[in-house]
Amino acid sequence: MPLRGIFLFDSVKNILIIKPSALGDIVHSLPFLAVIKKKFPNAKIDWVVAFGLHKFLEGHPMINRLWIIKKDQWKKPGNLNHTLKEINELKKGLKASEYDVSIDLSGLLRSGIITWFSKAGIKLGFKESDEGSSLFYTHKIHGSMNIHAIDRYLEIAKFMGCSIDKIDYPFAPYDPCPSILKELPEDFVVMSPSAGKPANRWQAKKFGRLAAKLLLPTVVIASLGEAKIAREVVAHSNGKAISVAGMTGLKELVALIGRASFFVCNDTGPMHIAAALNVPAFAIFGPANPLRTGPYGTIHTVIQRKMDCAPCYAKQPCSHFRCMNELSVEDVFKIIDQKIRQT
Repeated sequence: MPLRGIFLFDSVKNILIIKPSALGDIVHSLPFLAVIKKKFPNAKIDWVVAFGLHKFLEGHPMINRLWIIKKDQWKKPGNLNHTLKEINELKKGLKASEYDVSIDLSGLLRSGIITWFSKAGIKLGFKESDEGSSLFYTHKIHGSMNIHAIDRYLEIAKFMGCSIDKIDYPFAPYDPCPSILKELPEDFVVMSPSAGKPANRWQAKKFGRLAAKLLLPTVVIASLGEAKIAREVVAHSNGKAISVAGMTGLKELVALIGRASFFVCNDTGPMHIAAALNVPAFAIFGPANPLRTGPYGTIHTVIQRKMDCAPCYAKQPCSHFRCMNELSVEDVFKIIDQKIRQT
């Protein structure tokens, strides 16, 4: 770290973290929050988060305030007047909060502008940030694109003088025994068959056929909007799976995943909750790069068909999805079965 970096943060009292979404990215940011709070125990730490995902961070003892933005609504032309009003109020509120440091962990134009809105004396972000967001930073930290997102975020913490030797996930308080657990078997597997991008989705019917082969019953999680995917898994499971799609909030989801014997999923946000809770995850990857966004830790298993074209960073999905379509139920079951027998 440059010598000047040693003295930048001597009198930090107010810190702003900008990481609105997605769920997995927010989970990745928790170790960053932990080391920042340890280094600056008396500082007030605020967080800019997207509406809906704010429930995941609500009541967090390390967070002084959540700035909740309805970023999905900002994209809709019909909401322009309301969006401009909300952005203006956010700008005024951030400026009035007198932040010493603002940290953009997202690296997008929107998050860069919010960093600028903060008027913090020190504005931190990555050199590799997209969409021109780095223009809004006072200090640009190199965060390699060839390391895991957690380690990348911790490069900024390192620049701030934090010790990054230990990875902790300080979750917001949650009920470890929500009522939904009382309706489930004592031992079960959790499956998460959806994913944000179609290219990252192994077929739901294959998840169902996999559930039919597992020794333990399977609990299928999904949002209410993805309930159809969960129902398809159940339909192909020979009665071995049940769906709780839309029945859990984000904090209940943490409790549910934490009770699982193991976790089977696509590249999706709940996978990172499992990793954070040390629940063994079997993550089915297609075009994405597990080095960057796979489950963090040595107890997890990435299942990915070797392809010359993967990992793929194309913004438009390909026409064949071979990396997913050619991965059979038997392939996945053999890997899971062998790993479970070894434990």
